[in-house]
Amino acid sequence: MSSTVSADAGPLPAPLPQAEPGKLQGSQLLGAGILLAAANFIAVLDTTIANVSVSHIAGALGASTSQGTYVITSYAVAEAITVPLTGWLANRFGTVRVFISSMVLFGLFSALCGLANSLGMLVLFRILQGLAGGPLMPLSQTLLLRIFPKEKAPAAIGLWAMTTLVAPIAGPVLGGVLCDQYSWPYIFWINVPVALVCGWLGWRMLKPFESKTTKLSIDRVGLLLMIVWVAALQYMLDEGKEKDWFASTEIVVLAVIAVVFFIAFLIWELTERNPVVDLRVFRHRGFSASVTTISLAFGAFFGSVVLTPLWLQGYMGYTATWSGCVSALTGILAVMTAPFVAKMSTKVDGRKLVCIGVVWLGLMTFVRAFNTTDMTIFQIGWPLFLQGIGMPLFFVPLTSLALASVNEEETASAAGLMSFCRTMSGAIATSIVNTSWENDTTYFRAELAGLVDRSGDAVNAMAATGMTVDQATGSLVQTVQNQAVMLATNHIFMMAAISFSLAAMAVWLAPKPKRVADTSSAH
Repeated sequence: MSSTVSADAGPLPAPLPQAEPGKLQGSQLLGAGILLAAANFIAVLDTTIANVSVSHIAGALGASTSQGTYVITSYAVAEAITVPLTGWLANRFGTVRVFISSMVLFGLFSALCGLANSLGMLVLFRILQGLAGGPLMPLSQTLLLRIFPKEKAPAAIGLWAMTTLVAPIAGPVLGGVLCDQYSWPYIFWINVPVALVCGWLGWRMLKPFESKTTKLSIDRVGLLLMIVWVAALQYMLDEGKEKDWFASTEIVVLAVIAVVFFIAFLIWELTERNPVVDLRVFRHRGFSASVTTISLAFGAFFGSVVLTPLWLQGYMGYTATWSGCVSALTGILAVMTAPFVAKMSTKVDGRKLVCIGVVWLGLMTFVRAFNTTDMTIFQIGWPLFLQGIGMPLFFVPLTSLALASVNEEETASAAGLMSFCRTMSGAIATSIVNTSWENDTTYFRAELAGLVDRSGDAVNAMAATGMTVDQATGSLVQTVQNQAVMLATNHIFMMAAISFSLAAMAVWLAPKPKRVADTSSAH
């Protein structure tokens, strides 16, 4: 079973034989299944729970809203770095030990996130939280498959998949309620009791299912190169807007470091016998097309997911709770349609399903590119609600298409690399969207300011109602600002729609797969 572990990690030697563990039955099996699903739930939850909390966190820690998004990107990047190491860690120290250790550390760093008194400290603890949380998703699925009998494996995968779909929906709602009713630290503290209980019960229940270990060498050079170029690139994207991009020596240095180490990383990984990330799978046209599709589409999707609560809370007067509820509308139909899509994906060409799903996501995003400042919650919410139909059509068949395009022995490497690219595309898109939103707002504000009330009639009319000239001018300035933000928001949604369109075309670069891939170990 340890081959399942490596499906979200880099290439590994052949798995070691292991003794048949004791079997769980009845309530014990159900309890272990719930425990593992809960572990996966909180790991996925933390990718979205902070989205609606950025404004609260930034205000409490004396940072700008744009700096507050570091809380999102730092977690995503750290998680992306850990994913390729999951298989090596599980083989070196044991699947159960790594899972339980990750669970406990995730709870510890969650507690420290809530205790942070500066943005820098919070980002540091979020990085550590992401590093600890990365192995939870693949290993929770691995252990589910290990403890459930083969005939009940579909039920185990269904349980795991449901938590993966529900958690991103629950994140914005739960984050909004906790921020409004309590305070932002609770979005992290809520993980602590779950992590401790899962860790304690997990160790007692799952010890018999521990895998045998072996001393394995790790591609230290490749890992170091990956960490440096990923960190340099993300820090450059996050800080560029604050430092006027390439007018800053620091940004130029970061860009050079990112490029040089990325090229070195490519050369090393393509020549290393046991690379931390096996880039050779990109030789398969179907896999390359699938990764291009998921990078473009997931980047567009995640960028719009991050932007929506910032816009609703900052300029539409929504509370964190209500912005979370609106953001969560996307997941309702996604959960309802996922089982049907799973059945369809075994009978219909995956490229057709992916194309339909991505086009649908792009169409709904295009509709959102014509928002106005006087929209009702229904007008904002219905495109988000309908957008959920496209999510399972996009995610489920694309994973199968990608893994069916590589050799069976490369499935582990392909799954890990696809997960890495998906997570990185979301983090990079968050930074790009945040920067573009601010720049576009500045541009549109300057354009509108030159066109509004040149003759002074509007100010005079407001002054005639009893307002002072300063009040009238301030009201006009605020109106211009709100309209500039609305235009900038619409522009971002339009760019996201174009990215979806490119993704829909990219999937057709993949040939029709000749086999059906086992996606049970991909996430």
